[in-house]
Amino acid sequence: MKLMKGLSVLKKLLVLCSLLFTSSVYADELGNILSDNKELLFDYQFQSNELESDKLSKSWINPVRLRYNKDYTTRFGDKTIHTGTFSVIIDQPIFRSGGIYYAIKYSQALREANSADLRLQKRKMIGDAVSILFMLKKTKLEQQKMKYQIKNDTIDIRQKRDSYEAGLLDSSFLDQAILKKSQDETALLEMKLNMMELKQRFALLSDKNPEGLRLPVLKLMSKANYNEQNLELKRDRLRAEESAYNEKITWAKYLPTISLQGQYTDGDLNPLFGGSNSSLEEQYYNYGFSISMPIDINSFTDIEASKVKKLRAATQVIDRKDTVNEEYKWIRNSLNVLDKKIVLAKKDEKIYKNLFRVTKNLAKAGEKTSLDSDIMHNSLQIRKIDQKIYKIDKQVQLLKLYVRVENVL
Repeated sequence: MKLMKGLSVLKKLLVLCSLLFTSSVYADELGNILSDNKELLFDYQFQSNELESDKLSKSWINPVRLRYNKDYTTRFGDKTIHTGTFSVIIDQPIFRSGGIYYAIKYSQALREANSADLRLQKRKMIGDAVSILFMLKKTKLEQQKMKYQIKNDTIDIRQKRDSYEAGLLDSSFLDQAILKKSQDETALLEMKLNMMELKQRFALLSDKNPEGLRLPVLKLMSKANYNEQNLELKRDRLRAEESAYNEKITWAKYLPTISLQGQYTDGDLNPLFGGSNSSLEEQYYNYGFSISMPIDINSFTDIEASKVKKLRAATQVIDRKDTVNEEYKWIRNSLNVLDKKIVLAKKDEKIYKNLFRVTKNLAKAGEKTSLDSDIMHNSLQIRKIDQKIYKIDKQVQLLKLYVRVENVL
């Protein structure tokens, strides 16, 4: 008994592990769905963002200047005097009324905001590729559905032709039946064109075979999770943080700055001034400090402009929160409508199952023809396919949420 219980637990663990493994495989397939060139372009963008941010975070450090001069003069008599000088010059601000600290924080916020934006762009591109996979599957189902419809159209034409030849039906009814079949056949051809277009669009995003990729099964995430991981909201919050630091940088720009200056010089002495008793040194240091503050007529306007930018970014965050909430609400409502469509299709499926069974029995009894039975069978298959199509529509709607969040797909 204990052995059986232990085997049962082991079996459950193996099933769980297999599900986790399968999920990770799907995630890897879809996470790597983009072509190598598209991945490489995003890698370069991420690298560029990191490097530009690193450069910006150190932009407050002034470069050390190395200079070498060689001077020639014939000013003193017929003899040409030449001197060489090598200098190392430093002019470095060490205090900008908080501007240095906020410049570093600004660069960090800018890096994270740009990174969030790039991740969002990549997620949307992956979402476009996955959406095409869903649409390919949906179009295949619509083709199957249309083939069943064309079968019914063919039967309808045959029945109406028999009634017309028997004088029981007006020609307009037969004409409408023929026109309906022609329209459905044209729609089937357009679906083939649509399949070709979808495959071409997928090939522009991915170098993988769409037939060999397995689609995810998406579920509605919680509203709290969607808000927490929403990349657009994260990006806008970081932009607001970036603008807040930029306002402080702008303010500090017009406040006092303390800088250290230093210079090391190793130069030839002019022979006219550097005799044996001269106290001049070939190697010497100059150093000191300075305090400066700009008086700019545009300072107030500049500060106000940065303040307005900060307020606009903060308002954008509030607006984005409303947008995120409305997106989630709209997707949830659309899923409810699609669920109702599935329920209706299931009801129709039950009705057609009963009608097909009754018609089949009547056909055996000679009260109905096999064509009537075929019509019910085809209509039953159409309603089954409709349910699959509605389920794909649900996945496409859910994908709109998933492409805007992290740590999924």
